[in-house]
Amino acid sequence: MPHLSDLIRRHTALKPADLEWIQSLVSDWQLLADLSFADLALWVRLRDDNGWVAAAQMRPTTGPTAFQDDMVGSILLDDMAESSARTAPRAVGRRALIDRAWREGRICRDGDPDWSGGVPVREETIPVRRDGNLIAVIQRSTNLSSARTPSRLELTYLQSAGDLAQMIAEGAFPFSDQGPLMVRSPRVGDGLLRLDQNGEVVYASPNALSAYRRLGLTADLVGARLDRITLELAVQGEARDEGLPYTASGRAPQEAEVEARGVIVQLRAIPLVIDKVRIGALVMVRDVTELRRRERELMTKDATIREIHHRVKNNLQTVAALLRLQARRLDVPEARAALEEAVGRVGSIAIVHEMLSHTPDEVVDFDGIADRVIQMAAEVSSTGSTVVPRRVGGFGLLNALVATPLSMVLAELVQNAVEHGLGQGPGQIEVRVWRRDGGEEHPGAGVLELAVSDDGNGLPEDFDLEGTTSLGLQIVRTLIVGELGGTLAIRPKERGGTEVAITLPLDREEGSLP
Repeated sequence: MPHLSDLIRRHTALKPADLEWIQSLVSDWQLLADLSFADLALWVRLRDDNGWVAAAQMRPTTGPTAFQDDMVGSILLDDMAESSARTAPRAVGRRALIDRAWREGRICRDGDPDWSGGVPVREETIPVRRDGNLIAVIQRSTNLSSARTPSRLELTYLQSAGDLAQMIAEGAFPFSDQGPLMVRSPRVGDGLLRLDQNGEVVYASPNALSAYRRLGLTADLVGARLDRITLELAVQGEARDEGLPYTASGRAPQEAEVEARGVIVQLRAIPLVIDKVRIGALVMVRDVTELRRRERELMTKDATIREIHHRVKNNLQTVAALLRLQARRLDVPEARAALEEAVGRVGSIAIVHEMLSHTPDEVVDFDGIADRVIQMAAEVSSTGSTVVPRRVGGFGLLNALVATPLSMVLAELVQNAVEHGLGQGPGQIEVRVWRRDGGEEHPGAGVLELAVSDDGNGLPEDFDLEGTTSLGLQIVRTLIVGELGGTLAIRPKERGGTEVAITLPLDREEGSLP
């Protein structure tokens, strides 16, 4: 399915500021769909001003849909000629209504329902305005197949939907000064309160009233000042949200939470402003007690995992210290060198766990790890040569499943380059990194390529990676090919020295294995 931004950039001449406004509107227009019991479709003029493209669509969660088919990407031409894109279902029949809302800059309604799709559908079009300029039209389609005498709740919903539609037509919604919304904001069906301009409750849905009952409310909500009642209830709780008075009064478009008696209720306020006059507000209410409890459990779990990584790091450092002490007591050079290599391997793993102990998930920024591993491997080399290691390019974020073996691979390759490539002489070691995404054909996938090179003596003539007896290279080959599913190649450089090239497949932005 084409993305909203892609459709608008490809087919329209809207400015970036207009696109940002539409994105903000679409991110919050589920509210309008639910209050209206209607489907919404956003139509934007084509770049050549010869028709419309459907850039977005939303179905209601409070009633039956009017459209079974998806309209996003559909194109309507002004001359109604054959379009290069597919024709929008049923929108063709209401094309004049879309044009009229655009031409007259006001909300337009159809008198009689449309029966062309087999069910009665009432059509309405709402112009979308930003800074006084029209930028789009919303087609609102209501399925009337289950029409009946509306209840008090439905009448309140429809009245609120009408006010919200008028705000869109005037350019007053969405709010440009709205505070950051929470990940899961309350929806219409969670609970709805309608306030008048004084902040008094004129309607409370059953779900909203139940949420306040759980907070400890014994009186009736209707006719009461919501901010006063909410603050009185919050006094008994353990904490009070600083934005609670503004949210509960309906004067600010923001969210807040109130906690009392072990119950947490989330509030979201939508001020209703018509002709620049605040006529009241909508406050959506949701009981998030269980959700917050689970979030706290996850936070505790994350803290426990970080503590485990911290302790693993401490234990690995202890093991490395013991190996280092043992190496100093040995008189056999080969045995001492083997233990020092083991110290480096343990140390590289400890660095990964140290980084994981500071992050809430199993993803780390590998650039810092790589720099420390490269420097450490060069410093612990037993050759005593002056080595200048450097990194070119960035690894980015990598999953721990990749970071741990890759840190060992870097340590082995750098140490091998110091001891066997450079020998006793000074030299340079370069770690060059490329990272590519999977492109449009493989979104989320990618490839990590790196090369570790030195300017030393180069490879011996009879070198064979498959038959090498070097423990370090055997470890590298096992980790890269066997564990990470990548490829490994060791070849001489053109101007002397050796280059080890590695390619690793990744399947997510954070660098997991496929």
